[in-house]
Amino acid sequence: MKITGWTILATMTLAMVTSAGAGELKQVGAIKMPGATLESFDIGWVDQQSGHYFLADRSNKSVDVIDAKTDKYLTRVTGFVGDGPKGNVSGPNGVVAVNNATEVWAGDGDSTVKVVDLKAGKVVDTISTGGTKRADEVAWDPREGVFIVANDADEPPFVTLISTKPGHKVLGKITFPQATDGIEQSAYNPADGMFYVDIPQIDKQKTKGGLAVIDPKTAKLVKIIPLESCIPHGLVKGAGSQLFVGCNAGTAKDGLPPQMVVFDAAKGAVVATIPGAGGSDEAAANPKAGHWYAATSNDKSGPALAVIDMKANSVIQKYKTAVGAHSVAVYEANSHVYVPTRASNGGCGGCILVLAPK
Repeated sequence: MKITGWTILATMTLAMVTSAGAGELKQVGAIKMPGATLESFDIGWVDQQSGHYFLADRSNKSVDVIDAKTDKYLTRVTGFVGDGPKGNVSGPNGVVAVNNATEVWAGDGDSTVKVVDLKAGKVVDTISTGGTKRADEVAWDPREGVFIVANDADEPPFVTLISTKPGHKVLGKITFPQATDGIEQSAYNPADGMFYVDIPQIDKQKTKGGLAVIDPKTAKLVKIIPLESCIPHGLVKGAGSQLFVGCNAGTAKDGLPPQMVVFDAAKGAVVATIPGAGGSDEAAANPKAGHWYAATSNDKSGPALAVIDMKANSVIQKYKTAVGAHSVAVYEANSHVYVPTRASNGGCGGCILVLAPK
């Protein structure tokens, strides 16, 4: 598959296909970022309502705003700590738009949540989570107006629930002493009104992880649902009551088979195990295209974006990326998929790759 447009290194011009299909992706663009060279970043997230893609850009100590309709850089909001001596004190990290996309809330490296007013273009509030390490991945419940953020690197790790209504009251804190390898991506499920949160490892057992279920109305832990041989890192809501779990299992070090799983919240059980891709970090979903996406930057076969057919529960494609390409987001209206890459090894001098179905 020959890549046109932005020049990409030869190592990034081939898609690794596990099964041929019309749902494969191709590169349709690349977004160059102004300012400091893009070398360190974390989560990307698209607000489907406004059509804006937000990237946690540590290199520029900012949240960057991209127009997903045109794939053009718009602006950035600074005021974050940036790339620290270690990742566990770096930021920004998780990002999400709230309150009809008038604000972006982002976890930062100093154990705070920064509230960005998009119209004013600045940070308007800083909320401490009370930890010593970064405030990391996040989700938002628009029904109750509750935001959740995980301090994954504190001992023990914990989550904080905060109201996104005026006053930004801290509603509760839940510690996870049994989470012996941090806390990863979270997602809100409107079908049952619950937050679901990835717990990669329970009680130092590498094959045993889980999904924590948290009630935003009470700020209490409901239960932890076991997930075997997954090491859950990515998590995204799909159609109905389905959640896609991007498993980090399948790296060169863990000795586990590479796989992803689909969890049905209504059934309270895994309904599909998908072999062939592992080492996932962030996950994304595009019901319009019928795809799950997993940024499998730690897959033992090499870093890739795994494209998974929602209906067949099979890997369609492993689009080769680069070391550190652990972030993925998608705009459903045009099915554009965004994968940031590092300047040092990404092949485009530090850009956001734009992919779309062929």
